[in-house]
Amino acid sequence: MTQAALFDAFGGVRGTLETMLPGLLFVGIFTFTKDLKMSAIAASAVAVALVIVRLARKDTVKHAFSGVFGVGVGVAFAMFTGNAKDFYLPGMIYGAGLGVAFTVSALVGFPLLGVVLGPIFRENLSWRTRNPGRKAAYTKASLAWGLIFLAKYAVIFPLYWWGDTAQLGWVLIALKLPPMVLAVYFTWVFLAKAPPPIDVFAEMEAEERAEEERKAAGQAAARHRRA
Repeated sequence: MTQAALFDAFGGVRGTLETMLPGLLFVGIFTFTKDLKMSAIAASAVAVALVIVRLARKDTVKHAFSGVFGVGVGVAFAMFTGNAKDFYLPGMIYGAGLGVAFTVSALVGFPLLGVVLGPIFRENLSWRTRNPGRKAAYTKASLAWGLIFLAKYAVIFPLYWWGDTAQLGWVLIALKLPPMVLAVYFTWVFLAKAPPPIDVFAEMEAEERAEEERKAAGQAAARHRRA
């Protein structure tokens, strides 16, 4: 898999931009108007519009729907507390949690990235017991994702506590794409040096064909005996 294809597996440029656009609109409007309600409505509207466009074009809506969910939760937090910075808080908690999850999963020998990418590479969890080289690669990649996420939120959380909404929002926008690109790059580097995946789907299909052939041979033998 190429680096571009691997990036596409995590949503690609379009999916990343779709998750950035509502937040960009929120902070842009709030920077100039200081109007929480107007900013929240605009961010929600564009998130919903992105889903509608995806549905109209019959594209995958996974990343657009995740954007709607994230915006919806953020808007609910901000409107409930009356603090515009809380629009970003659920996403920050989620991102930091992912950083912890990636790091811990690597340390305990069950790398989360292998769980995510296994079905995409048609290997499922075969890397755990049958492909130690890929398990090692997934472990290194998961640790890279974890440390990158944790470093990102080590910068962002102090801004939540001591910065203003505009500062927090623009830094979040600036740090949306570069850490992800870096994490995908490390993943590509580690997997490029790993053994190829074991195609468990092909194995299951081969077993099914062999079983069908055995049944056909048995039926033919039974017909031959009767004759």
